[in-house]
Amino acid sequence: MDSPPAHEPYTVTESNSPDSEPFARRRSTFSSIYTPTASSSSPEVPVDSVITPESDDDPTSEVVPKIEELEEQSLEDFDEAKSNLADQSALKTQRKRGRPRKHPLVDQKKAAHARSKTGCGTCRRRKKKCDEAKPTCLNCEKNNVVCDGYEPKQQWRSGRQRALTGRSSVPADLPMLVEGVDGTVDQFFFQHFLCQVGKVLSLTDHQNPFLEIIVPMAMAHTGLMHSLLYLSGSCLIANEEAPKYDWRQRSEHHSSKAIGLLQQDLAKTTTEEQNDVAPIGDPSIAQTLILCLQTVCAGDLTGSYRFHLNAMKEMLTKRKQSLPNEQLRKFILEFLIYHDYSSSITSLTNPLDQRSIDLMDDFQLPEFMIQPQIGTLLGVLDGLFAFISRIRHLRDQIRHRRSQSRGHWWDEPIINDAFAIDDALRQWQCVHAPDSPRYAASLLYRQCTWIYLHRTIQLSRPSPAFQQAVDEGLTYLRMLPWEPTDNSDVSAQSILLMPLFLLGCAAFEPEQRPEISRAFARLQDWSSLGNIKYARMIVEQVWEMMDQGREEETWDWETIIARRGWDFLVT
Repeated sequence: MDSPPAHEPYTVTESNSPDSEPFARRRSTFSSIYTPTASSSSPEVPVDSVITPESDDDPTSEVVPKIEELEEQSLEDFDEAKSNLADQSALKTQRKRGRPRKHPLVDQKKAAHARSKTGCGTCRRRKKKCDEAKPTCLNCEKNNVVCDGYEPKQQWRSGRQRALTGRSSVPADLPMLVEGVDGTVDQFFFQHFLCQVGKVLSLTDHQNPFLEIIVPMAMAHTGLMHSLLYLSGSCLIANEEAPKYDWRQRSEHHSSKAIGLLQQDLAKTTTEEQNDVAPIGDPSIAQTLILCLQTVCAGDLTGSYRFHLNAMKEMLTKRKQSLPNEQLRKFILEFLIYHDYSSSITSLTNPLDQRSIDLMDDFQLPEFMIQPQIGTLLGVLDGLFAFISRIRHLRDQIRHRRSQSRGHWWDEPIINDAFAIDDALRQWQCVHAPDSPRYAASLLYRQCTWIYLHRTIQLSRPSPAFQQAVDEGLTYLRMLPWEPTDNSDVSAQSILLMPLFLLGCAAFEPEQRPEISRAFARLQDWSSLGNIKYARMIVEQVWEMMDQGREEETWDWETIIARRGWDFLVT
């Protein structure tokens, strides 16, 4: 059958009855579009029962449905829409055979899982689903992990409010009041140095170089301030059985900062030295002094103090004109000489070299200063440390002869030098006033220097000479004030460890030892220095060896210390 003309209007006439072929074709076309598909929830209904007006239930006359005329373009759009729907229907997955669902499944895209913003911190970090149990997440408990808890609820603010708050806020952090002192722990370290450590380390009764010179310099130099806080923190940690974690943490921080900044300063001065610029400044050498003291106060047993003492020797011997502050230079020079010569008493290898002798000779006092009022450390200015250096040289000679198993060591050079030192000590005169605490301390130093000589030359056995020398030393020790009063000064205790150590190593008589032990305990309580307990342990071991009849071994207490693997200062 031929199709209608292309441009002929599609109309309905009287001859187009519902049963006629043109009407049936159109009816089937509409029914194919609106008839429920497999996914419809309505049951299938015959088309005749819906659109046929001639059903038995309708008594009215014949009604012909009105169909609007369609132009050719409308028919083409209609056919295209029909074709697209047919293609989409073919792409869908065919429904399984069986009765249709009363409530069919809706084809929806799977929503992406959004991580909870109210879960615990651990689950959010691990990207796990949180059950949000309180006070801790059960999911974390089940997986044996630490639950970080939940973020506190914050009041909702609009974008405008947040913008206004951001514009009106002030900086959260203010500059540090003192550069290097950051937080309450650092403030406590600094206060501890001002109130305790700085006073303990100073001997002088007319000025305190640590508080009057070092602290003002540290206020303007970050590296020196870190060194000072490191020293103070080390003193606190050395006297606590269970130091606080934040003390250790901040002490390590200041140690790292102090060493790093000192290395930067020295590297910079090395470059400047090539351009003939004064290389070393006051803070750098003061920082070296403080780091040396830290090893003493912390009770270091590895000999770390030697590194700092050698650095100070280098600075003071090769760069004498680099310290414009003459008062600081004299103080540091005296400090170096005191610790350098004191180290020869406990060190198996003699640390004194030509630089030590040159520094001692270079230590000339200003003419306008009165002799008894200068200097902060006994033994340096009054010449006693020169005797200690000579006695140490004798001990090295005797130790060498002992290592060769010779029957005696009193050959002519050794004996002559020993008598010369003995005569000089007998002629020595104290320059301090008898009513000054430094008078008794100075006599104690001379007495222990003689004991050091006598202990070196004589055999290691009890004798009336040893008993008398130790008893006289204890008499001078009793003359020193241990409690501060209005007219007394207890600062002399800061230099008592060395003479106390020499007294202990010569106390062959058991009745002399309790007083020496009490003096060690008082000194520990007063100064809280970490090296005092180790000096006392060596003295007590010497006493034990004396009581066991091993007096000969007690002569060489330097070897006793070395066998323990220790290397520390008795200062």
